[in-house]
Amino acid sequence: MNTQEKDFTADNVTGTNHEGPNANRPVRVLTASSIIGDKVENTRGEDLGDIKDIMVNLQTGSIEYVILSYGGVLGIGSKYYAIPFSSLKLNPSRQVFILDRDLEQIKNAPGFDKDHWPETNSHYNDVNTYWGGFMGVNAGGGPI
Repeated sequence: MNTQEKDFTADNVTGTNHEGPNANRPVRVLTASSIIGDKVENTRGEDLGDIKDIMVNLQTGSIEYVILSYGGVLGIGSKYYAIPFSSLKLNPSRQVFILDRDLEQIKNAPGFDKDHWPETNSHYNDVNTYWGGFMGVNAGGGPI
């Protein structure tokens, strides 16, 4: 059967895999392992780094923020940043996340070294204080 004629909704309900250019569109659910390592760019296509980890709010079950790695060579000298997940938009055709921020905003954001992670809950404070003025909402949809 031609994939343009195929009823993908029925495949999704049955769990049967299907093919075609839009087999998983619109994208609604992704595995954490498929997000970790994804590239992040700004709206101008500038490389802002890649996602190193995902931080889950254990009370709500939602993703609070991701850890973005930028700079360095082969992971040496890179800086990590806590970025609100709600600020990322997926570009499924290019398989990258888009963050509508200038490269300088990323470079000047509060960050940390990969070998010296601060207490996990302190990232949330950085997300609220630095990104709050830019983002407006947290991953749970409420104001930050």
